[in-house]
Amino acid sequence: MTTIERLDVRGPRFAASITAALLLVAFLASLLGIATASADAEPRLAAAPLADRVLDAGFLLLVFAALLFLWGVVSPRTAPWAVLFRRVVRPRLSPPREFDDARPPRFAQGVGLTVTAAGLLLHLAGVPWALPIAAALAFAAAFLNAAFGFCLGCEMYLLLQRAGLVGRARA
Repeated sequence: MTTIERLDVRGPRFAASITAALLLVAFLASLLGIATASADAEPRLAAAPLADRVLDAGFLLLVFAALLFLWGVVSPRTAPWAVLFRRVVRPRLSPPREFDDARPPRFAQGVGLTVTAAGLLLHLAGVPWALPIAAALAFAAAFLNAAFGFCLGCEMYLLLQRAGLVGRARA
């Protein structure tokens, strides 16, 4: 029998706050970059060299966010925002009264990784507006968690768990 890791519910909200800020900046940068630029009503992205697509500020910021999501999936205890919360923030707060299962937030990190990776790949393939749309979707999810404690990825995990697709021990 495996034990379920429990975490302080304030930790993911703290991480979502920082992530939302990063994703908002990535979204704004992607709006100002090559992803949305057009010349004579034709998108410039498809004709742009790959180097220009990669060096776009919005792309680089979204790559950074995707790497943080990946870190949160692979090793959530060592992810930067988790370490910052445990070492700097939590000691200054009252002891936690609520704990949650760590699996839904980890799954949510995977959803964030999937959304941002899709935007990055589509941007590299020359699909206009893919980058800002992916950044906006990821930002919306992070903002909902940060501001209201509503984790979309966690809710997806719970729906999949009820359907018997995740979170169950296999026979």
